[in-house]
Amino acid sequence: MLMNSKEIFLYKKNNSKDSDFVMWMAFPGIYSFSMSSLGYLWMYKTIDLIDGVNIERICSDTEKTTYNIHDVSLFGFSFSFDMDFLTIFSMLEKYNIPLKSKDRTNEPLIFAGGPVVTANPEPYKEFFDFFIIGDGEDVNLAAVDICKKHPDKDEALKLLSEVKGIYVPKYSKKVHKLTKKLSECIYTPILSEGAFFKNTFILEMSRGCANRCGFCIASYLNLPLRCVPYDKLIKTIDLGLSYTNKIALLGAQISAHPHFHDVCNYIYQKIKSGQNIEMSVSSLRVDAITPDVIKTLVASGQKNTTLAIEAGSERLRKVINKNLKEEQIFNAIKIAKENGLKGLKFYGMIGLPTETQDDLQAIIELGKKAKAENKGFDISFGFSSFVPKPNTPFQWIGREATKLLEEKANFLKKELHKIGISANVSSVKWDYWQAVLSRGDESLNDFVLEVYKNGGKLGAFKAAAKKYNIDTDYFAVGNYLYDAKLPWDFIEIKPGKEFLIQENKRLLANIT
Repeated sequence: MLMNSKEIFLYKKNNSKDSDFVMWMAFPGIYSFSMSSLGYLWMYKTIDLIDGVNIERICSDTEKTTYNIHDVSLFGFSFSFDMDFLTIFSMLEKYNIPLKSKDRTNEPLIFAGGPVVTANPEPYKEFFDFFIIGDGEDVNLAAVDICKKHPDKDEALKLLSEVKGIYVPKYSKKVHKLTKKLSECIYTPILSEGAFFKNTFILEMSRGCANRCGFCIASYLNLPLRCVPYDKLIKTIDLGLSYTNKIALLGAQISAHPHFHDVCNYIYQKIKSGQNIEMSVSSLRVDAITPDVIKTLVASGQKNTTLAIEAGSERLRKVINKNLKEEQIFNAIKIAKENGLKGLKFYGMIGLPTETQDDLQAIIELGKKAKAENKGFDISFGFSSFVPKPNTPFQWIGREATKLLEEKANFLKKELHKIGISANVSSVKWDYWQAVLSRGDESLNDFVLEVYKNGGKLGAFKAAAKKYNIDTDYFAVGNYLYDAKLPWDFIEIKPGKEFLIQENKRLLANIT
């Protein structure tokens, strides 16, 4: 998009490029959301620094562009959420690009990267010329270089199919997911007043999660846990604070960083010395709640934070590999309250494998006890329903029936409301379709296209399934055998399928 006067670049742009190679980097959402997407902005920055490439950011609400679509040679999309395909299709149509790659002739090569297509690109394979599989920092640059040097599209695709970390549906048979060592700290390269998180400097502390909850794609898709070196973190924090007072620490398990407490103390000391800093963190593990962490959060203006407990009973937490004792949860509440936080939101799931009514009742009892022991302290809950994800130990386990999950959701909301605790639950119906897309295969390509053409609402999903006679329950609620051929098996992700099978067996051994 045309540069926003409210944007501040934290790197030196090369404004004197003289090149015919034009690339669009697209975010399937509005501008404000794109400017708070760390991965998207970092990809843009690394490509922007390449000589001979003119790159422009495109969002769903972009009204005016520097280049015409006929000038563009490469068009990339960030694909982070299952329903992003709806916005991606609308953006392609906005620029008069045929949705299926087989129908395109003089249009640019279209590609996508991100967690959705890294996990399972098959439901979307007919719409993209290639996919970035895994960590994209280096692979993106290799892809751009090939496309720049080889204007013939088919020649470029053949070469792309030979690169590890790139899947070309037309040519690739096996794809290796790449995992990057975090030798540098990824951070927000462009600050904007128009961002959803206004002028906030986000930095990635770690990637992956060593706890490996059985349902968690962020854990297994990003193994092993990697942490940015402490000195790089401090240098990056200082860079951010030289531009803004708002910083955010990002990572699936930031508290597992060996220097997490040192980082908190570094920021706390700056605040104590009089520097105005607003700091936020992604959700914390219960066992990471310590007085020094809470004091830092409070000193930086945070009043509440989110703790992921996933399930109410210790039995079910063992099944999903969330090994938290109840006393740890209540100790975390005590520390949070004593050190100045005003409230905590607990995140959980319903419909987890082996869940019983006793497990749901355990959530109510936990809420009752927390409320009774912490008068004046805000306790709330948020829930989603279990969605089986590729490349996790629970990829073989289907969801429960939608009606049963809705009954569980209503039960929790009603019972928690009785004791004065607010609870919100994600849409069980939408989670069902997310599961269909998550475990879907190439038969869903016409299905998703039909969904888009009919408006993308719940009714459109049902109608498309009926039109193409697709048994969506097979993908959403079906239980698979270990030796079943899965749509994403052609992607080689370490430590591999046998490891996931053993993890599945180990976790389900905790049923009793």
